[in-house]
Amino acid sequence: MALAQLHFFAPSIGAQSIMNIILPDAGKGPFPVLYLLHGLSDDHSIWLRRTSIERHVAGMPLVVVMPGVHRGWYTNWHANPELRYEDFIMKDVMGFVERTFPVKTSRAGRCIGGLSMGGYGALKLALKYPETFISAHSHSGALLTPLHKSREWGPNPSPLLAESRRVFGPKHFGGPNDLVALSRKCPKAKRPALRLDCGLDDFLLQQNRHFATHLKAIRYNHEYAEFPGAHTWAYWDEHVQEALAFHRRYLKI
Repeated sequence: MALAQLHFFAPSIGAQSIMNIILPDAGKGPFPVLYLLHGLSDDHSIWLRRTSIERHVAGMPLVVVMPGVHRGWYTNWHANPELRYEDFIMKDVMGFVERTFPVKTSRAGRCIGGLSMGGYGALKLALKYPETFISAHSHSGALLTPLHKSREWGPNPSPLLAESRRVFGPKHFGGPNDLVALSRKCPKAKRPALRLDCGLDDFLLQQNRHFATHLKAIRYNHEYAEFPGAHTWAYWDEHVQEALAFHRRYLKI
């Protein structure tokens, strides 16, 4: 596989950014694309540094794009309209990739996934833009965001909750970034295929169980699995291989 690191200007956040891209070194395009998202406090390099993703996709006719959003939650910030991390992925990253590389530009050729904050981001973007992605996966996802702890903001929220309020605003539930609301609104004929997994010792396990139960209640066909493990790179390196197999079924590669 070939590896490219791209430095580019992103109008949605008004700043230079970086993304890593794994490219097939054989075959003829256009190739399908997996957008692979990082978690809170990580960056564009983390999937390459902490997993064997390059080895896992060796020989596949698949492009893997790994952008960096800092602590942006893949969301256009409520408190700062200059930080539009949802637009960053959907417009800046995808636009650059599709202008530059021999990739498919249809729903049938795009999938998205991630871990923790990136798991939330992957499911949110797939549910919000079902015409764009054929499938999405989440490992150990922060699926309800830190806002799940309280529907009302007290006078002294924790630092993480205070940060979340700046990102999502004071009324997250039912809003444009709430996975529960988005899954209900997603047209049945356009529902992306979803796969969720979480470790049995992961502190986000209850959030994942809650969301999987919700998907079952609204009859949204999905895969959900729990495995031994915690919120660790050993867990994600193992189970991203199952996610790749899941996406390949829908990409038909």
